[in-house]
Amino acid sequence: MRRMAKSSSPSRRAERFRALLSAKDLRVTDQRLAVLGALSKSRRPRSFPELVDRLGDHGLDRATVYRTLVSLTEAGILIRTQLGDGVARYELPHHGESLHTKHLHLVCLDCGGVSCLPPTAVSLHGEAALRVTEVQLRGHCGACSH
Repeated sequence: MRRMAKSSSPSRRAERFRALLSAKDLRVTDQRLAVLGALSKSRRPRSFPELVDRLGDHGLDRATVYRTLVSLTEAGILIRTQLGDGVARYELPHHGESLHTKHLHLVCLDCGGVSCLPPTAVSLHGEAALRVTEVQLRGHCGACSH
């Protein structure tokens, strides 16, 4: 599944992010563009410490990354996910998604890695489908199951 921010070039991706920030009445800053760029290159949700490590080359300190994540999440640009391990992870919604409930995550029991699953990975029927508010799958990722 394609990420919302994928495009053919970094400049086109940056333009899409600029338009997204403006549409949400947020100032376009280098810090926000850097965080969005880092998340757009990721195939899975990233934790705050992972993003701090990834953004070190951009000169962003921990406080700036944290404030940026909070503001982008509050604006509805990012999704904040809790997977039961006490670690918040952030991601861009998949193309066409506005609610986090439209896709699931697999948490690997061996390596702790998190991967996004397509909406068709699990199907709930009957009364269960009406009452479930969150589904977390735990198992073994492709790399660990070999």
